[in-house]
Amino acid sequence: MSEIKLTVDEKNIKIVLSILNNLKSGLISSIKTDSKASIQKTQYKPQSKGVIYEHESGENDTKGKYSASAYKERLKRKH
Repeated sequence: MSEIKLTVDEKNIKIVLSILNNLKSGLISSIKTDSKASIQKTQYKPQSKGVIYEHESGENDTKGKYSASAYKERLKRKH
């Protein structure tokens, strides 16, 4: 197995460790550091506040940005 050694300024260590930890799964087997900096893994937080069901999306979405009826109404208001 090959090793890569990096020399990083103390002020940039958290950024570099964060990047390496994001690459870790599948590419890097272990990360060791002599610094006292620790990286807290951030969990994915979905932006939507709820579940979007199929019967509420697409053509059935009457209040959404891309509904056909809302688009037709916007076109009528322009003319």
